[in-house]
Amino acid sequence: MMLSPDQPDVDLPWGQPDTETLLNSIKMECAPLPAEPAEGEGKARSLSIPSLSREEKRRRRRATAKYRSAHATRERIRVEAFNVGFAELRKLLPTLPPDKKLSKIEILRLAICYITYLNHVLDA
Repeated sequence: MMLSPDQPDVDLPWGQPDTETLLNSIKMECAPLPAEPAEGEGKARSLSIPSLSREEKRRRRRATAKYRSAHATRERIRVEAFNVGFAELRKLLPTLPPDKKLSKIEILRLAICYITYLNHVLDA
């Protein structure tokens, strides 16, 4: 049975007078997408599942190649600064021979002994 645009369809099972009203009510029930993505997120991420926990979001972010690369760079810089600090401390400690290679724990133990010795010299 064909209906003219101005004739309501009373046989629809959901009781709506026409399909246009039905579509409008469906649009009203659907939750709209956020207008702008959250800070730090791209447009593609704003369409992701919003029910992820904070920990799960953190895990997913850390799994990206960009994040891993940046983390590796930061870690490399940190370790380099750590090693420079040990090298500077090593230069201040007296050893025989002076160019003897010492491990980090040996450098720390020698520094403790040297500081104790210098305190003893100052007290005497």
